[in-house]
Amino acid sequence: MDASKIISAITEHEFHDQYKQLHWTGNLKEYLNMVVERPAIARTAFQRVYDMISSYGYETYTEYKKELYHWKFFDDPFDNGRDAVFGLDIHLNKLVNVFKAGAQKYGPEKRVILLHGPVGSAKSTIARLLKKGLQHYSRTDDGALYTYQWIGLGDVLGMEDTMPCPMHEEPLHIIPMERRRAVLDILNKNRDRAEAVHIEGDLCPACRYVYNKLMERYNGDWEKMANKHIQVKRMILSEQDRIGIGTFQPKDEKNQDSTELTGDINYRKIAQYGSDSDPRAFNFDGEFNVANRGIIEFVEVLKLDVAFLYDLLTASQEHKIKPKKFAQTDIDEVIIGHTNEPEYRKLQSNEFMEALRDRTVKIDVPYITRLNREVEIYRKDFNAKTVPHIHIAPHTLEMASMWSILTRLEEPKKANLTIMQKLKLYNGKSIPGFTEDNVKELRKETTREGMDGISPRYIQDKISNALVVDKGNGCLNPFIILNEMESGLKTHSLIKDEETRKRYRELLALVKMEYEDIVKHEVQRAISADESAIDKLCGNYIDNVKAFTQKEKVKNPYTGEAEEPDERLMRSIEEKIDIPDSRKDDFRREIMNYIGALALEGRAFDFRTNERLHKALELKLFEDQKDTIKLTSLVSNVVDKEAQAKIDVVKNRLIKNYGYCEICATDALGFVASVFARGDVVKKDKK
Repeated sequence: MDASKIISAITEHEFHDQYKQLHWTGNLKEYLNMVVERPAIARTAFQRVYDMISSYGYETYTEYKKELYHWKFFDDPFDNGRDAVFGLDIHLNKLVNVFKAGAQKYGPEKRVILLHGPVGSAKSTIARLLKKGLQHYSRTDDGALYTYQWIGLGDVLGMEDTMPCPMHEEPLHIIPMERRRAVLDILNKNRDRAEAVHIEGDLCPACRYVYNKLMERYNGDWEKMANKHIQVKRMILSEQDRIGIGTFQPKDEKNQDSTELTGDINYRKIAQYGSDSDPRAFNFDGEFNVANRGIIEFVEVLKLDVAFLYDLLTASQEHKIKPKKFAQTDIDEVIIGHTNEPEYRKLQSNEFMEALRDRTVKIDVPYITRLNREVEIYRKDFNAKTVPHIHIAPHTLEMASMWSILTRLEEPKKANLTIMQKLKLYNGKSIPGFTEDNVKELRKETTREGMDGISPRYIQDKISNALVVDKGNGCLNPFIILNEMESGLKTHSLIKDEETRKRYRELLALVKMEYEDIVKHEVQRAISADESAIDKLCGNYIDNVKAFTQKEKVKNPYTGEAEEPDERLMRSIEEKIDIPDSRKDDFRREIMNYIGALALEGRAFDFRTNERLHKALELKLFEDQKDTIKLTSLVSNVVDKEAQAKIDVVKNRLIKNYGYCEICATDALGFVASVFARGDVVKKDKK
């Protein structure tokens, strides 16, 4: 391959054009014209974050008679779903509403947003996603924002010729306070409240110093000063370059210093400028400074020293910070922190921190309690692309997810409901005797559901370990991962008592029983998947039902004689779906009415269109065929050619129709064979 092709791919004209667009510079007049045309470029940080989330749109769906919103931003559309958040639509919608209210200046813009929940519940992921999203959004036309720098200072003030605003301020801050009302009247003429431009805050100390010196030099001629010394430029938010994105995490008390938040004196420049209170001798590079116009994340915010928490009070409520030796300085940024429950309980019990509690908007981020959403977490990390060398057997991730969710659920208070049934109800499965209203009641009666239990990180660690050890010789099945998770309970650092450990083991046993039922049912369906045999059985059943309902006789296909309907055959099928003897007549009439209704519409009857009958026929055929296949011979390892051929047919159906590989299909058949060898009977699906 020629390296020139690689170079040309990098330097193609689209890249060059994009670079010029992202690094646009101009004068203040040009920028004011842009604001007139597109007032959104002068948005506040809260407005920008809300618009960013809204730009990706949302979907609505109904769950338990309640309309819910799914904001597509949290699917991580700009990074191929790497940080996608699953199963938290209700809580994420509350967060979006906080941003929306803050964007409309209803109050939340003066608060610290606190993500609160157990370990591993995606708090950090949400914060990371917001930061990453802002970086990406600032590179788009819709998310464009601008700052300025001072130029031509060398000859005028004896300074370095160029000085970028150290806090990336909005260029409109150059407009004098006493003239802002007149400017806004012009900018906002015929604009509604949503599009109105606001100029909030004043120049930072460094820019104020330069501004005052230049105004003094030009005898108050603002226009001359602005034309000669203000250059507006496009601003790209970047955490790596510390522009508009800040992150602060706690350290030990001896190493904590508030200057990390608000900047510090540059001692090397004191000799040059003569005073430590000269703004030119100060580095405005604290996390609050660099996060101006964007977002700052406080990692484990409540582990910070109390002195740092007091800095948050002014930063959130007044949008001001206090750098050492300088007056309060304006900031415009979203302050978001996250914390685990122990630290939050300390905050609640600390009466000295009432002011912080009052300035905090708490958003709960619990564990997922819906099975199919939990599965998505692990499927994102463990799939055919990420793990190409090991096959993950069907239901493996589902069983791991099932156990993790069971540990998070509270025991149902209804005597006729098991915790496994509760999990299935939460996952949208219907259970006789329970309605959507019952599910809503189940959720309401809980107090801490989703705030305790096994973290997704534990499941991910155990899946990773099982893949590395590879006890399945190229295939990871549910029993391997369930055993791996059980063995890890002995040393799990977050399980505080033996009673909890015992309960988690009991829940693992429930999951194993559930998997046994699932795998037996799939093998059963694979055995009875002979469409022609089911079709023949169905035809025989319908002939007998028709004769029964019309009080006729059936012609024996072998003897040609007319005989009474075969009651034993009909009942052997109906019993498979729990049709009691007292309801057999009703069920048979129901089938005939169904066939008649199809005929009136000009449609032929097909057993596949009637789910209950289809299921009954499959179960009956399985019962008839399981002995002829001699599945139990797998246990004794004595299999004749005829039986092996039939077993191979079943195995191929498992591979083709249910996602098994050669290894796990063999394992599944061997497991079910061992069940039959013990005299077990495949359970009827009553769920």
